[in-house]
Amino acid sequence: MSCPYQNFTNGDDAQKGEVLGTETGMLYSDYLMLDKVLNAQRMQSSEINRPVHDEHLFIITHQAYELWFKQIIYEIDSIRDLFNTITVDESRTLEILKRLNRIAIILKLLVDHIPILETMTPLDFMDFRDFLSPASGFQSLQFRLMENKLGVKQENRVKYNQRYQDVFGDDSTAVEKIIASETEPSLCDLVQKWLERTPGLEEDGFNFWAKFKTNVYNLLDQEEAKAKALSDEFVRNYRLMDVNKRRDVYHTIFNQDAHEALVSRGERKFSYKAMQGAIMITLYRDEPRFSQPHQVLTCLMDIDSFMTKWRYSHVMMVQRMIGSQQLGTGGSSGYQYLRSTLSDRYKVFLDLFNLSTFLIPRNYIPPLTTEMINQLNTNSRVSKPAN
Repeated sequence: MSCPYQNFTNGDDAQKGEVLGTETGMLYSDYLMLDKVLNAQRMQSSEINRPVHDEHLFIITHQAYELWFKQIIYEIDSIRDLFNTITVDESRTLEILKRLNRIAIILKLLVDHIPILETMTPLDFMDFRDFLSPASGFQSLQFRLMENKLGVKQENRVKYNQRYQDVFGDDSTAVEKIIASETEPSLCDLVQKWLERTPGLEEDGFNFWAKFKTNVYNLLDQEEAKAKALSDEFVRNYRLMDVNKRRDVYHTIFNQDAHEALVSRGERKFSYKAMQGAIMITLYRDEPRFSQPHQVLTCLMDIDSFMTKWRYSHVMMVQRMIGSQQLGTGGSSGYQYLRSTLSDRYKVFLDLFNLSTFLIPRNYIPPLTTEMINQLNTNSRVSKPAN
C-alpha cells in the first residue's frame, strides 16, 4: 500500500515544480477529506449576522469529542471480537491490552479538553447558548453507544437518561443502533466470561476458591484470638468489632446468595464466578500467565476512572457556566442531572475497584501446586475452554 503522503514535495523538487508520486498517492488534504472536516463548523450566530467568537471553539471541541468517541467505539468493537472466543491466547491478550490502554489514553485526552472550554467565560457562553436549544449532549448517539458497549446497563441509568426514545425518537436508525448495543454482549459481559474461565478455579483441580476461603477464615480466627487476649477493653472491643465486620464482608463473596443479592441491588456487577477469577488473578499476578490478565484488569479500571473524571470535570464546567438551577438545553435539570451520573451505578468495572477489600497477606495466599505452577508457566492460554 502506498503512503498517503508520498506525493509531498521536498525542497529541491518543489523548486523544480515537480510533485512526487502523483500516480500512486493522494494529497494530504484529500486523504483526510479536509474539505469536509474543516468546513463543518456552522456558527448559528453568524447566520443572523451576529457572530459570537466563542461559538467556534464550542463547535470545534465537541466535534473533536465525537471523532474521539468514534475511535473509542472502533477500539471497543475490536476488543469485543478478541474476547468473544472460547480461549484467549497470549498474543490476543497483548493486543487487547494495547487497545485498552489506547482507549484509556484517549479518555484522558478528553478530560484535558475541558480546560480549553473553560477559557470561555459564562457570559461568553450566554451569548450563543440560546442557539443550542434544543440541542443537547443527550443527543450524542456515539456517547450512548460507547457507554452501552462498555457495559453501562439501562436499569442503572438515572431516570432521565433512560428515555432515549424521547431523544432519538425521530431517528429510527439511531434507536436501532442503541437497541443493538444494549442487546449485544458488552465488553463487561465478555470480560466476565473470560474471568469465569480462569485456570485454577476448577473444583476438581486446584480449586482456588475453597483454599482461599479456608485461609481467609483461618486468618480471621487467629486475629480474633489475638484480639480476645488483649487486656485493654477498649482496644479489645475495637479489634473484635473489626474482625466481625471483615467476616461479614467476606461472607458476601463466599456466599453466592449474598453476592447475587448485591448484584440485584446494583452494588456489584460481576457474576459470582467472574469475581473469583478476578481475585485469583490479582493474588497471583506475579505468575507469568497472569501478568497480562492483571494488566488488562488495571486498564479496565483506568477506563472507568477516566470516564468518571470526565463526568466530574463536565459537571463542574456546567455548574461554572450555567449554575446549578438552570435547565440544560435539552430539557434536563442540567447540573443536578449531571451530578447524579457521578455515582457508582455508572462504573462498569466497579468490582475491580473493590478487589483490594478481599486481599490477604502474602503468607496466607494458597500456595500453588506443582501442576498449577507448570500450567501458569507453560500454558499458552490465559483461559481454558468453556465447558
